[in-house]
Amino acid sequence: MARLYLKDKHQKRIADKILNLSQSGRFRKWDIWSDFITMTACTISLPDSKRREERGEMYQKIAKKYNKAEMEVFFSLFNDLVDAYEDDQEQDLLGELFMLLKLGNDYVGQFFTPYSICETMSGITVGDLKEKIKQKGYVTVNDPCCGAGALLIAFANEAKSQGINYQRQIKFVAQDIDFIAAMMCYIQISLIGCAGYVIVGNTLTTPPTEPLSNQNVWFTPLYFLDVWHWRRVAGVIKQAEKESAATGDTIIETEPEEKKETGRSKLTFF
Repeated sequence: MARLYLKDKHQKRIADKILNLSQSGRFRKWDIWSDFITMTACTISLPDSKRREERGEMYQKIAKKYNKAEMEVFFSLFNDLVDAYEDDQEQDLLGELFMLLKLGNDYVGQFFTPYSICETMSGITVGDLKEKIKQKGYVTVNDPCCGAGALLIAFANEAKSQGINYQRQIKFVAQDIDFIAAMMCYIQISLIGCAGYVIVGNTLTTPPTEPLSNQNVWFTPLYFLDVWHWRRVAGVIKQAEKESAATGDTIIETEPEEKKETGRSKLTFF
């Protein structure tokens, strides 16, 4: 096996545990990785009561494949991931490990943009966020082909460097056609405290202009904070008022203001 050039103890711990599990011969490296990502995403999504049962069933279906000792490894992997982001949130840990473990070659030839490049792209794109936020109290940023979420992570860190509380003033919208890539993004933006959601689907054919109830959407835990709840309520009322004014009828919509959003290119603002 080729030597892995891991940058810190957190990457080493996670990589070692995944490789050790694969050496038993019971599961492929890719299977272990995808199961780890899926079970972690299901765990993080527990605050979403509407989808809790469905996600719980998804978790249990995967967990049944592994014995007690193997499941303990998955629990420790989750702890390692949390520890890594507590030490340093300016990184794309999962994307880097995906590449270092050569999972892109084993799967569909995926290759993720290095975090250092994403930092540069975010620095160029962000501009004066404070001025944008003044208009309605927050901004929404969208990555329609998010991969593991490196660009959104870099964007959050750039906003933080400008003195912006991105957890309460920026809504993060991400989408990717690949389920595992989307879940990697979901896990990482959740762990650094981004409020928003990740959609699994093709941005070109099912953009986030469609009703979110018809899409495979994963809301981050912080999106359930009161501040974001009331912004969604305000969006519903505003949309209803517009439609009522246009038709002369009294219409109350139940779909939140996310219906207005669309993805056109990397890091689109609304």
